[in-house]
Amino acid sequence: MSDKYQGFASSPIGKILVKNLGLPNPTALERYSEGDPLVQGTVLVGGTGRLAESLPGLLDLIGAPSTTDVSAGDTKPLKGIVFDASGITDSTQLVALRDFFTPVLRSLAPCARVVVLGTPPEQTKGGERVAQRALEGFTRSLGKEIGRGGTVQLVYVADGQEAAVTSTLAFLLSPKSAYVSGQVVRIGAHGKATTTTVEDWTKPLAGKIALVTGASRGIGEAIARVLHRDGATVVGVDVPQAANELQGLMNELDGDWIALDITSKDAPQRIAHHLKTQHGGVDVVVHNAGITRDRKLANMAPGDKGDRWTSVLAVNLTAPELITRELLDAGVVNKGGSIVGVASIAGIAGNVGQTNYAASKAGVIGLVDSFADELKDGITINAVAPGFIITQMTAAVPFATREVGQRLNAMAQGGLPVDVAETIAWYANPASSAVNGNVVRVCGQMMLGA
Repeated sequence: MSDKYQGFASSPIGKILVKNLGLPNPTALERYSEGDPLVQGTVLVGGTGRLAESLPGLLDLIGAPSTTDVSAGDTKPLKGIVFDASGITDSTQLVALRDFFTPVLRSLAPCARVVVLGTPPEQTKGGERVAQRALEGFTRSLGKEIGRGGTVQLVYVADGQEAAVTSTLAFLLSPKSAYVSGQVVRIGAHGKATTTTVEDWTKPLAGKIALVTGASRGIGEAIARVLHRDGATVVGVDVPQAANELQGLMNELDGDWIALDITSKDAPQRIAHHLKTQHGGVDVVVHNAGITRDRKLANMAPGDKGDRWTSVLAVNLTAPELITRELLDAGVVNKGGSIVGVASIAGIAGNVGQTNYAASKAGVIGLVDSFADELKDGITINAVAPGFIITQMTAAVPFATREVGQRLNAMAQGGLPVDVAETIAWYANPASSAVNGNVVRVCGQMMLGA
């Protein structure tokens, strides 16, 4: 699916109208292609916190050229900035943000990446807690100012987890995070994690087994393709009606497939048995399958056609919860495994006519909150919350609603299924073992509710 407005805005006539009428002017986002370097340009490193000294070495691990020379952008645009703000211990020191960023922002290349590092406020006290919490307002606002396809993120790194930030920097500084901006990521927020190294950053999932529900099309297909690209053997799950598409995709990816309704009573046991007997376990579990049955609550009578409430909750929330519990109880999830739920911006901000859907997707976030502290053996659980993603399903949305959905974000455009898939692949990366209990919105930084 293409964004017709974006195509118009980049045409000769469109450029004139956009400029003269002050219309949204979405920048064509850079996205990762297999074989590309993770960072194509120089990253400026600044700050005086506890991570500053190690940052050049960490960036070198992912092949990102770095400099501490603030004048570097005078000769060639900077592709990224990493600023260590963990050394800011009271509100008066926040002026360091202005002093560092103001002179260099105009030196940023299009689709630049900015990452601010801090200490989780809940791990600090007094003035330091105040100052560290202030970083959220700074990064979210800068994300809405930066423009030209740029992104801004805040990463809170727990004390002792400094070496665990590499995979997150690799994701947030690369085109893989094209549609992720204004987000807050916590590393090491749920106990100490063993830092896992990755020998090949192009194939971090080599030798891993990944389960993806709803895998036959749309976002699920993109997830399967990206995990396969990163080296995983994908086991796709979808309803029997989609078996032909599912089998075709899995054959293309040299994967495996299970055709079943995840809401059936024995689905958790059947999935667990298949993974255990055919693959010896699973390393990545992605709960992507989901449905919508929209209607205002006043018109959503019990027993209506398709039972809108019950069916949506069953597919989107109850099934992932039961499958997760079965896989864990049966010991099917391997040590260091990753569980990822697909929530939605609707579960955070709500949406007219989607009380059922929003409840189910907020429940996915609750699933992350519930499991994050009880998981053992280095297993993690996180969620993505997509905003307006351009798919065949959203193409059927009425024009006016679709345009609002695509434009009401800092990037003035909709995302692509691959944007959700890349975020999930970051969670699944073994080097993300300290990334646990997070919910990251893949929404281009929506202006409301994000």
